[in-house]
Amino acid sequence: RVKLVESGGGSAQAGGSLRLSCVASGGSGWSCMGWFRTAPGKAREGVASISTSGNTYYAEDVKGRFTISQDNAKDTVYLLMNNLKPEDTSTYYCAAVHSGSCPYFWDDYHYWGQGTQVTVSS
Repeated sequence: RVKLVESGGGSAQAGGSLRLSCVASGGSGWSCMGWFRTAPGKAREGVASISTSGNTYYAEDVKGRFTISQDNAKDTVYLLMNNLKPEDTSTYYCAAVHSGSCPYFWDDYHYWGQGTQVTVSS
């Protein structure tokens, strides 16, 4: 049974950094892994994604601040978040897909994690 487990969330001051990790177990050969986030009262949004070939996507409001990376041997994806802002406060979710290019929409991924909370204070 495939399971995605996120870790690394927590609290940070504005301008600070956090690194999220997501480990995929029970499966392998992911074509893409990505991060989404959901804040109260806001729609879920894609944050970043990375294909096994290393192609990346970033949402406009995190470009230059967040970096997605992966360790294919460990089926792990990371999200390094620098220069955090209060508006980055959200629950962050990892997602993975077995085949094809990186999807844009949450529903087009095959597996999802339970989320990790990130809170940024000003």
